[in-house]
Amino acid sequence: MLKYYLLTILFAMIPIFELRGAIPAAVWGYHINPIVAYIIAVIGNMIPVPFIYLFARKVLEWGKDKKYIGKFFTFCLKKGEKGGEKLKAKSGKGLFVALMLFVGIPLPVTGAWTGTLAASILDMGFKKSMLAVFCGVLIAGVIVSLVVLLPNTFGFLAKVFTTSVPQA
Repeated sequence: MLKYYLLTILFAMIPIFELRGAIPAAVWGYHINPIVAYIIAVIGNMIPVPFIYLFARKVLEWGKDKKYIGKFFTFCLKKGEKGGEKLKAKSGKGLFVALMLFVGIPLPVTGAWTGTLAASILDMGFKKSMLAVFCGVLIAGVIVSLVVLLPNTFGFLAKVFTTSVPQA
């Protein structure tokens, strides 16, 4: 059972997959209790967040003038800054809530990785960013868990996950 807990943590740490994939994999594929799956997935999803905040922008800044990766890194920085300024202008003083909701809505490219990178580019502040992302991850985890616990409505997803989840 420990290996399934570790796989759940690992899946929750992976961008795009995050807890949107880790919770269904844990519950449907590994038969982990939904509450335990939720807790493990939240922990796994939060592990990379401080590192993303502290280092992602620095890596992009470092790589923007490199021969092969410079154009892509510059594009990422400009896109992030432009999007961040737009979000800042629309949300005003509600940037914390906007980031929390952005992370909390479990759609593709709206998870902890993207939200943390946006917070880093916006210079939102470490503690404030971590709290907003954490609250968003908790919300997303609840939403995903509710979807997972409604097997009659979402039974087709259960079949997809139980046949495609890698076994250790």
